[in-house]
Amino acid sequence: MKRSRIGLWMLLTVVLATGVGVVIAMSRRRSIARTDDIPTAEVKRGEMKIEVHATGELNASDTVMVAAPTVGGDALQITHLAQTGERVKKGDIVVEFDPSEQNYKLEQNRSELMQADEEIIKAQADAEVLAAEDKVALLKARYNVRRAELDVEKNELVSKIDGQKNDLALVQARRVLAELEKDIESHRASGRAGIFLAQEKHNKAKLAMDQAQQNLEHMCVTAPMDGLVSIQKNVNASGGFFFTGMTLPDYRPGDQVQAGSAIVQILNPAGMNLVSKVPEEQHDNVRDGQAVKIGFHAIPGTVFDGTVKTVGGMTTGLFFNPDASHTFDVTIQLQANEPRLRPGLTAEIVYQGTQQRSVLCIPRQALFMKDGKRIVYVRKGSSYQQREIKIQSESESRAAINGLEEGSEVALLDPTVPHKQSGAGASIGGAEGAP
Repeated sequence: MKRSRIGLWMLLTVVLATGVGVVIAMSRRRSIARTDDIPTAEVKRGEMKIEVHATGELNASDTVMVAAPTVGGDALQITHLAQTGERVKKGDIVVEFDPSEQNYKLEQNRSELMQADEEIIKAQADAEVLAAEDKVALLKARYNVRRAELDVEKNELVSKIDGQKNDLALVQARRVLAELEKDIESHRASGRAGIFLAQEKHNKAKLAMDQAQQNLEHMCVTAPMDGLVSIQKNVNASGGFFFTGMTLPDYRPGDQVQAGSAIVQILNPAGMNLVSKVPEEQHDNVRDGQAVKIGFHAIPGTVFDGTVKTVGGMTTGLFFNPDASHTFDVTIQLQANEPRLRPGLTAEIVYQGTQQRSVLCIPRQALFMKDGKRIVYVRKGSSYQQREIKIQSESESRAAINGLEEGSEVALLDPTVPHKQSGAGASIGGAEGAP
């Protein structure tokens, strides 16, 4: 019995040891399989052309804004409006407004002017009549004074009482003459004032009529230069409020606009530049004077040539998405004036870089960022070794590097991340990644 028990225990021990060995072997095989499943790329020596791909939008550098005339009063109503993209010459009408209110004001001011002219004529006639009446009264008063003086000269021949009456009559006649002369002077000043007030009313009515005439002429707004029409957004369409992401309609006939509102923008097609945003890591691959190939989405099949005009020195990012990659602005000048081009067109841009020969290259998918350093994972047998490298230049898909040997294998996925996660999200996809 003891021997059988000992044999049974020995058999169980052997079976258990065999099972543990099988499990260890399987785990090792799985580990090796996971290592072998990581895609790799070989470090190769060869030629690499630096090209940077980006998108851009065509903008006009020479523009003039056309606004609604400042005529005062109520809002103006658009009756005619040019179309976006329409070519106009200097002096062509681009927007017209309803002239009804200005016509009414013009007729009203013309009526006031005619009334002021009539008042001037009346004031002048009244002054002339009053002057004639004063002239007759003055002659009569002077005659009375002279007759009273003659009566006084006869005082020696008449009684004392009659003499006193003659003296009193002379004093009274002189007093009436003096008062009349003062009244005549007052009448003259009053007549001049009446005429002056009527003339001022005439001048005011004339100025208002001229202003109404000028406002009426401004109801037709013309293009200040040759160019393309770009209709602006109607900021009053939302009732005076606006929030980010809100879509506003363009101005159109029938809309009410306030005086001074920007309605139309005239763009000079001869002075258009292409504005592009290039990723921050490509800054060293774009420079002033660099050749550019351009393909506009609205003109398929045609490739345009251009040169880099300016390269922005500062990068910008999205305010609402700080984790997004930063970009810098590049301005491109087109080498040909194409009549089919319009401001606002979008384009695919290829910046033509230099041709580098005999450089070590790896896919950009093999580049990772760790602790602020650019690294790769070099395969060593069944494991991977982290290596910091120096990048000479980069294209959209490859990078020229120093610090590796030709023929080395580098991982395209981060081997330090579990295999299920690395297959799902650790791939760089042509850009840098982080473990």
